[in-house]
Amino acid sequence: MIWNTMMGTSILSIPWGIKQAGFTTGMCVIMLMGLLTLYCCYRVVKSRAMISSVDTTTWEYPDVCKYYFGSFGQWSSLLFSLVSLIGAMIVYWVLMSNFLFNTGKFIFNFIHHINDTDAVLSTNDSNPVICPSAGSGGHPDNSSMIFYANDTGLQQFEKWWNKSKTVPFYLIGLLLPLLNFKSPSFFSKFNILGTVSVLYLIFLVTWKAIRLGFHLEFHWFMPTEFFVPEIRFQFPQLTGVLTLAFFIHNCIITLLKNNKNQENNVRDLSIAYMLVTLTYLYIGVLVFASFPSPPLSKDCIEQNFLDNFPSSDILSFIARIFLLFQMMTVYPLLGYLARVQLLGHVFGDIYPSIFHVLILNLIIVGAGVIMACIYPNIGGIIRYSGAACGLAFVFIYPSLTYIISLHQEERLTWPKLIFHVFIIILGLANLIVQFFM
Repeated sequence: MIWNTMMGTSILSIPWGIKQAGFTTGMCVIMLMGLLTLYCCYRVVKSRAMISSVDTTTWEYPDVCKYYFGSFGQWSSLLFSLVSLIGAMIVYWVLMSNFLFNTGKFIFNFIHHINDTDAVLSTNDSNPVICPSAGSGGHPDNSSMIFYANDTGLQQFEKWWNKSKTVPFYLIGLLLPLLNFKSPSFFSKFNILGTVSVLYLIFLVTWKAIRLGFHLEFHWFMPTEFFVPEIRFQFPQLTGVLTLAFFIHNCIITLLKNNKNQENNVRDLSIAYMLVTLTYLYIGVLVFASFPSPPLSKDCIEQNFLDNFPSSDILSFIARIFLLFQMMTVYPLLGYLARVQLLGHVFGDIYPSIFHVLILNLIIVGAGVIMACIYPNIGGIIRYSGAACGLAFVFIYPSLTYIISLHQEERLTWPKLIFHVFIIILGLANLIVQFFM
């Protein structure tokens, strides 16, 4: 259950993150971030047991923060929790716009017999891989670039079916009404789609790797025409993505309450993190290693690795359909959680009126539409929101609550203090460096 909950949209950006960090550095960073976030999550799980003066059996982690930091802890934890939720909803809107656009493009191209790989940099074989960001150094085999400028039907289609100008608005009519439901119980029945989508992505990546083969060269510091160095100074971009990819700290206590054998919580949490780490490594390594270089440069790997497959690719089309439907069922659940946290705390009622709910939903949807139009970079959105919410829930609060509880029990030692202050400094550095990358 923890693996299924933690597996989210971040998985699509892991190959891009590895490219930004360098192959060797990327694998090391994934494992180190997995260990660090696991330890901080362990501190969250144990935080209630450190409070012996009151009964904490029904407490959630914001209650622990309120106990140690008062109303500031309660409201700040609410704020960062909303950042993670709304950040995830913005990423979902960008991705849903992307998947809906490519689905419509696939149908149009199929009906009109258009080969969309002819107009972009791509490999020239039976398993085409494309480089949509043509200016980033792709070097295609195919020299012929076919454009359909005189085709009025195509021009009209591109005018009304544009990834950043029209499609994000089409989603409003579909999703805004769903956000106003009082209960999300209908959508929770589709949770199994998350597992199916991840398993299908694993199959897709494995199949593509078998067909494409591995394309690797190792250069430690200097890039070449087709390959990136093993060590790159952009690796903090991957740490930002991974902070959200391993983020489950705000709901881990709730999830573990369902464990029949509570004494196995730490063991099960460790197994879950190991499985998540292995899944990210598997997806990231296979996509990066099998990316065909040459003829394309590794720098062509997109922030959403599915964008490296043309819309005409059948397996990628199926993946986009799976993910689109899954996200359309999860999106109202995220909106419900945001409503519960914000309206529940401010008004004491999660549904004060349809007017309150509609205003909140319009703000959330508006943020998604704006980002999908002007900044549709899921890697950037994930790393910024991940570093922001991770600063509180992953790095600062678990370490501070542990330091305070040890100090109150007079068991605080210098090594423990230095280690946990170092974790806090890492979290601050992780957030600050995102704005300079």
